[in-house]
Amino acid sequence: MGKKKIITKTSEELLKEKETVDQYVKKGAKLSGVRLTEGKVYISSSYNNTTMTLTDNRGNVLSWISAGSIGFKGSKKSTPFAASKVAEILVDTARKLGVNKIVVLIKGVGGGRDSALRSLAARGMEISSIKDVTPIPHNGCRPRKVRRV
Repeated sequence: MGKKKIITKTSEELLKEKETVDQYVKKGAKLSGVRLTEGKVYISSSYNNTTMTLTDNRGNVLSWISAGSIGFKGSKKSTPFAASKVAEILVDTARKLGVNKIVVLIKGVGGGRDSALRSLAARGMEISSIKDVTPIPHNGCRPRKVRRV
């Protein structure tokens, strides 16, 4: 197969990558005097995209990010790598807001479910619970009417 080529990044490229991450870290989220320490992270992983939302305990949205908003296009949006990048940016945003303990709610069937969760844990977020809230049909759709000939 030949020799493997190891790509090393220069310091300029690393700075440029850091700037692009900082660009997507949400600047908003005005807090009313109280410093947050806990929050909820909703991971929605479909066949086409991965979206993550950071909220406080009451459900007020503090920040959100998706693989498409980072710059992934087409089928690359639904990959585990894109989901881990989304989680990385969301953790940076959470740190800026002071959130370090989270409850994770996962929804969907996409490939980014596990990698997003692993990325959150690897980045040092304290995960208190994980819940799967994927909707499951109990009896399915109504059947078609009987065909009359």
